[in-house]
Amino acid sequence: MPESLRIVLEFLVYGFVLLLAALSLLILVFYIQDRLQTKHAVRHNFPVIGRLRYLFESFGEFFRQYFIALDREEMPFNRAQRSWVYRAAKNLDNTAAFGSTVDLRIPGTIYFTNSLYPLLDAETSVAPVTIGPLAAQPYTTTSFFHISAMSYGAISVPAIKALANGARQANIWLNTGEGGLTEYHLAANCDLVFQIGTAKFGVRDSQGQLSEKRLRKVASHASVKMIEIKLSQGAKPGKGGILPGEKVTEEIAAIRGIEIGQSAISPNRFSEISSSDELLDFIERVRTISGRPTGIKVCRGQLSRARTTIHREF
Repeated sequence: MPESLRIVLEFLVYGFVLLLAALSLLILVFYIQDRLQTKHAVRHNFPVIGRLRYLFESFGEFFRQYFIALDREEMPFNRAQRSWVYRAAKNLDNTAAFGSTVDLRIPGTIYFTNSLYPLLDAETSVAPVTIGPLAAQPYTTTSFFHISAMSYGAISVPAIKALANGARQANIWLNTGEGGLTEYHLAANCDLVFQIGTAKFGVRDSQGQLSEKRLRKVASHASVKMIEIKLSQGAKPGKGGILPGEKVTEEIAAIRGIEIGQSAISPNRFSEISSSDELLDFIERVRTISGRPTGIKVCRGQLSRARTTIHREF
């Protein structure tokens, strides 16, 4: 046997022995730790091997989406929907057969039915809709689908820029979310809906009340077309938005009007609004100050308990 080959083989053998010894020592340390700890019953009763349970649990989310879940099973967006978005984002062909994998038996599923004489493309038209005709500056649109609220701070600068540029290209509006108006929203020159949450981020004074001066400043931007007062939302029933203190940077604190590093926790309702009349008064106040069409965002609960009808001409 050549001397060089013998040296390589000896090195591999010694390396394997050292690796085996280190692995054995590590298993012994894990065994002692697991037997002595009292927080996890699985690790205490099944030392070392019990650790695999947590490893597999962490991997489960990723394995399910590739090997177990069907294309239409996941929530809130399934694999088929994500695939369509990925292809559209890359300017690839995203034409797909409609309905072949959709369970049409599920109530609320959207599907198309055949017609003997469907309208040709040239025969269809979209009538413009004017929102807030009595506001100082009404807003008219021909689009049905827009981008809903996502706050800066909850999502990043690149995300805000991408959404704003997409809204401009699609000729739709972008809702700022309750996190306030930023330069990143304005840079794309798209139509914006400024959202006022219960904490009034971006338009609040030092006491957390509505600042008319700041609201006028927000409304002075030509891109801000409407104001939305967020009373509640389905994702956070019974409470307001939450942004952990570690996310509240100097920039976000300045935009929202809060302290740096302080958790931004919105109240569960507006302090000014405790009845339908006060709600309508607040809407009218915001509309008068801003000159913009003003509406509300609300998540309804049980319809059987909704006894109050709100109506006032705006």
